[in-house]
Amino acid sequence: MRVQSLTLVAASAALLAPTTSPGAPPTPRPDPPVRVLLPGAPDRTGALRADRSGVRVGPVPQVPAGPSAPASRVGPDSRAAARPQRDGAEEPVRAADLLAGVRDCDPVSPGRYRSDAGAPADIRVCGTRDAVYWKADLDVDCDGRPGDRCNARTDPHFSPATAFTDSDGRPLDAERLPYVVVPGPSDTWDHREDGIGGGSLAALVHGDRVRYAVVGDVGPSDLIGEASYAAARALDIPADPQGGGAASDVTYIVFKGSEVEPIEDTAAAEKAGERLARRFVDGG
Repeated sequence: MRVQSLTLVAASAALLAPTTSPGAPPTPRPDPPVRVLLPGAPDRTGALRADRSGVRVGPVPQVPAGPSAPASRVGPDSRAAARPQRDGAEEPVRAADLLAGVRDCDPVSPGRYRSDAGAPADIRVCGTRDAVYWKADLDVDCDGRPGDRCNARTDPHFSPATAFTDSDGRPLDAERLPYVVVPGPSDTWDHREDGIGGGSLAALVHGDRVRYAVVGDVGPSDLIGEASYAAARALDIPADPQGGGAASDVTYIVFKGSEVEPIEDTAAAEKAGERLARRFVDGG
């Protein structure tokens, strides 16, 4: 009955619709609606890209990151934009609460990762029922659409592509979108087996800061600890791709089965990330 009713309505609408002249411009396609999948929904897995950024060497000690990009060139100040808007009296999730939830490690990765080439392989991916997490450094990923701060001139390992793309099919914009990088699938760990894919929601913790991001790129299969230029700025970490980053003490928490679509919707990621973080610290 539902199909028949819809067919009649569609037929009536076709009779009443005005005829479009052959030379009339096509009707603009509306922007895709925001879709947020929370844990329990199937994950989306994008195509993987090999040799994402060559050898990763990590932050260069005592090298100044240079002035931060002006807001007019990089979009809104990511430190301000990364603060979710509260419409209630509930306090935002604190860094201390999230860190308490990841104090212990139940390993989900059979092997261990290096933070950078030549570093010891001593980083495990741990997990709970709702999330996977690891503690590492933060190397600045500038891959994706080139801009004033992320390009082949500023980053010797720059790649104009990302493993996952935005709603228009274009590479992600590392200068504007806070995203994290997961290692390529290997015997060490396959993120897809834990419901992690492009657009999965992540909470990043550094010091007393909590910021939200999405999974946006796939890196070398033996290294871990990388996030976009915008994510580094949101955490108040020097964002220069050559001399910036953080040498340690960054916690990455990625929520299983979650997804923000379109992937570039930072407001939706912040709102849903805060909700998932609250559920995580409250024990589900």
